Amino acid sequence: MRVDRAVIALTGRLVVTGDVPDDLGGRPLLLAANHIGNLDPLVLIAACRERRIAPRFVATGGLFDAPVLGSIMRAGRHVRADRGKATAAEALDKVVTALSEDANPVLVYPEGRLTLEPNMWPERGKTGVARMALAAGTEVVPISQWGAHEAMCYGMVRVERTHDLWVLFSSWLRAIVRRPTMRVHFGDPVDLSDLSADRVGDAARARDRIMRAITNGLVPLRADEPEAPRHQDPTRPVSEKPTPWLSR
Repeated sequence: MRVDRAVIALTGRLVVTGDVPDDLGGRPLLLAANHIGNLDPLVLIAACRERRIAPRFVATGGLFDAPVLGSIMRAGRHVRADRGKATAAEALDKVVTALSEDANPVLVYPEGRLTLEPNMWPERGKTGVARMALAAGTEVVPISQWGAHEAMCYGMVRVERTHDLWVLFSSWLRAIVRRPTMRVHFGDPVDLSDLSADRVGDAARARDRIMRAITNGLVPLRADEPEAPRHQDPTRPVSEKPTPWLSR
């Protein structure tokens, strides 16, 4: 976290608003954030540090298999989720277990990937985070963020050669010159008390509440960019599906 703090300080200006209620300290807790850039996990770690919490991420299995980084992920007790494999369903049980064994919160991206929404609003998202919350009976704090997409380009889906790394690294070097403002907001816990893990349709209802809370928190963070973001990344692919969570 000390290294992360230095990297983010070098990259730009971090502005954190909102907080995690004190009465949630030491209790199982899920953090649910929108995913806008390759560097935003570091931004979220720095923001969480300012709020006195050390999150563990639910991350793709490829990160755990990488040299050096994999050892760091395992040592930090982050949670592995093998995307697109038969073992993906195991992530739910792993998170429930992780929440019961460690007081540090688990941070999840409900969208499951960097957003490809045309204007970088949250995508529909999946029900995984909702299922985890209902199964563990835990609180969910929504986190909205904006600005981290300016710190590093999208690049490519999979880094396969040295040139791919240079594309990402060089975009970060340019960001250091621009020094973007990276905003993170911790919202009020999402009320899921009337929902059940065993009731059909409740996972989708919980997902909807979580995604709306994230989107509502994002609106003021990008008030001067209500439509398309000013920073355009030519490497980012774009989906044809607009966000379903923004009130027009």
